[in-house]
Amino acid sequence: MSALSVASRQRQSAPNVSFEFFPPKSDKMEAKLWESVARLTPMAPNFVSVTYGAGGSTRDRTQATVAKIAQDTPLSAAAHLTCVSATKEEVLQVATEFWNAGVRHLVALRGDPPAGMGEKFEQHPGGFRDSVDLVQGIRDYDIAPGARFEISVSCYPEKHPDSRGWDQDIAFLKAKQDAGADRAITQFFFEPDVYLSFLERARSGGVTMPIVPGIMLQPNFKGLCRMAKVVEASIPGWLHELYDGTEDDPETRDLITANVAVELCHKLADQGVEDFHFYTLNKAGLALSTCRMLGLKPKAQVA
Repeated sequence: MSALSVASRQRQSAPNVSFEFFPPKSDKMEAKLWESVARLTPMAPNFVSVTYGAGGSTRDRTQATVAKIAQDTPLSAAAHLTCVSATKEEVLQVATEFWNAGVRHLVALRGDPPAGMGEKFEQHPGGFRDSVDLVQGIRDYDIAPGARFEISVSCYPEKHPDSRGWDQDIAFLKAKQDAGADRAITQFFFEPDVYLSFLERARSGGVTMPIVPGIMLQPNFKGLCRMAKVVEASIPGWLHELYDGTEDDPETRDLITANVAVELCHKLADQGVEDFHFYTLNKAGLALSTCRMLGLKPKAQVA
């Protein structure tokens, strides 16, 4: 993309963004996380979310991280909440703790099985059946007088790995909406038509809530391929060619990653998309570069 095309794009209105972080597993990773939070705060995202590990393996760290973001930063924090390895009462108690910590947004997910992504999900005894059941449970639960969480859910623009067909996938997404979800955030993808075709299917199936495209910022191409295999997201041939030969060149990989994300966002924006959710992998520099090329400036500079 040329500097001229970037400047031309920036004259258009800047998009709305949100960021996803993952909880730290060590002191070093925790320092990197909080550095990322600090660097991205001036971009004034709609919200930031924090993930669980497989099987809820980082649940305690996730809860502590989200609570700290909600209490110690100006950001709107969204907490991932899953059905895995817990009864309904235990899950709803976690939701209550989030509310008491000042968190007003949940990302309600079935969650990955304890054995890891790709393994068969088994309902916990006394637990929620699936994400629809979880959303309904949150909506039915009397957390506090007048309390209402904002609820985001996930969706797969290239079909869920457990899918039995598009009709079932869209019906399930519609059921999440009917249970009380406010928005859906997609799994990552790299071709705009993947999202646009999915959006058309969803709208035809009665899904009216916002469907926010999830944009991956993973410069480690081998890692990206592993992730894509698990969630059955396709990686186009042209992307393989772009990263080919960059194994020992992290700076070039970062440049490729940011530019691929920017170009995808521009193509979606041309079709009327205004909101983007970035899977940051706690890499603030990549997220900042991408946002700047999309015309989004730090809040202090805008003022």
